[in-house]
Formats: sequence, structure tokens, C-alpha cells
Amino acid sequence: MRALILVADGFEDLSLYLPWYRLREEGVDVTLASPLMHALTGRHGYVVEPDCPIYAVNPDEFDLLLIPDGAAPEKLRLREEAVDVVRTFAQDGRMVAAMGHGPQVLISAGILDGRTLTCSPGIRDDVRMAGAVYRDESTILDGNLLTGRSPDELPEYCLRLIAMMKACEAVGVR
Repeated sequence: MRALILVADGFEDLSLYLPWYRLREEGVDVTLASPLMHALTGRHGYVVEPDCPIYAVNPDEFDLLLIPDGAAPEKLRLREEAVDVVRTFAQDGRMVAAMGHGPQVLISAGILDGRTLTCSPGIRDDVRMAGAVYRDESTILDGNLLTGRSPDELPEYCLRLIAMMKACEAVGVR
């Protein structure tokens, strides 16, 4: 199993590191992709080096897409290559997980119409305007889409992320 994490400067450190390490514990090969190939600094000062630029990503090589919280999703949604990757994952029915402000990239990809999700309260109106049903809950799983409200919900989010991944793997869904 392979996972792709889209990341940019201003990522919420916990919502990147905790799922990233949790996936690695499960034996998942994780790749960090960013618009630019330079060291990225999180909201709390942690630094991460991306593995590859987003434009070089082939979505067919991955089973799961993860978008952390923070200011990074606002930067990612302005990059067409990031939006295209998200759209491809959704169109192919692959697993997508987004935390906090992560659904901003999903909005830009135009994939939320009719979906039920949670997100940071600051973007709930944007989610509704994109045609989604917003619920003020810690995590929501809607088919192949997992969303989390905030880093406070990371323990439940990671449990559901691993459960979603194993369920899809069991039935042969990427």
C-alpha cells in the first residue's frame, strides 16, 4: 500500500506527523509531495523535506491521499497540479483523507457535491457552498472520504484512517 501526502509551508505539524507515522507503523510506503522542492516549515516550527514535487506525482501509483490541516491547504488549492491530483483520486474512487482546513483543496477540485463531511468550523460555509453536507463531528467517513475536524481529533481520525485503509484493502479497492 502506498500513500501520498500533499504538503506546503504552514502545515499543522500534528496533523502531518501523526498520520504519517501511523501509516508507516502499518507498513505503508508514504511519499510527501509539495509544489516546490525546499524544506517546509510547519505552523509550530517543525521542518520536513518533501520527497517529490507534486507535478511529478503519478496518482496511479498511490492508494491513499492525505491532506493535513493548517495554512498549507490554502496554498495547495492555488496550485493546479495539486487540484488535479485530488480530482484524479476522487474520480478513480481512491481513498482520500483531509483534516481541518484540508477540505479547501477538495472544494477547489470540485469533488464535494453531495458528500457528507466535517472540517474546521472556519470553512464550514465554504464546504456547504460546494454542495457538501457539513456536520460538526470529530470525524466522518463517507465512502472513500475521511474527514476530521481538528488536530484534537487525531486519535479517532487515525483509527478510522487505518480502518478505512484495511477495509478497502480487504475488498481490493485502491
